[in-house]
Amino acid sequence: MTTAAPQRPDLARELLARAAQSAAHRAKRVRNQLDAVHVGQGRHAEHANVKVLRRILAEHDWPGHRLVGPDAARAAWSIALHSDDDLIFQRAAITLLGRAVEAGDALVKHWAHLHDRVLVTSGCDQEYGTQFLLRSDGIELCPLHDPASVDARRITVGLPPIAAALEVVRRRYTPERSDNGTSTVALAEAA
Repeated sequence: MTTAAPQRPDLARELLARAAQSAAHRAKRVRNQLDAVHVGQGRHAEHANVKVLRRILAEHDWPGHRLVGPDAARAAWSIALHSDDDLIFQRAAITLLGRAVEAGDALVKHWAHLHDRVLVTSGCDQEYGTQFLLRSDGIELCPLHDPASVDARRITVGLPPIAAALEVVRRRYTPERSDNGTSTVALAEAA
């Protein structure tokens, strides 16, 4: 990884701004503080974010540490991670992110999170245990392939043991019951 100034600070600023806006919106959604209009506006913003990231991927490959810096690379990862409505895009992003990891230009733990997200979105069991659901009655780990060896897999990608990750998620997200008690939100970044 590099600590030099990013090659494209303009792209870095755009990715950071978009990811920050999306994170703020998701935080309000988790706390059930949005009406239907604001939820729709958030979905529109997510689609616009994917469109921008798709353009960046087409022009530059994965926006890694050298191109946009570590913070904006994390922002790009967050945008890809939350693009659940476009599984084809997520699959393309994970391929490019994987190449960036191999080149030392991105974090393998970001790849693991996106890999798990694609699996879960596709209806498969996750590998690294990074995906959780926030339900009205608490936090739930999404289905996991071979749970007995998850900690060994997590170590290979720089993640803490699953019990520690679950504790962090539980501390960070206290479930608030919705009026109908059925709210479910996918959680990933804390794991």
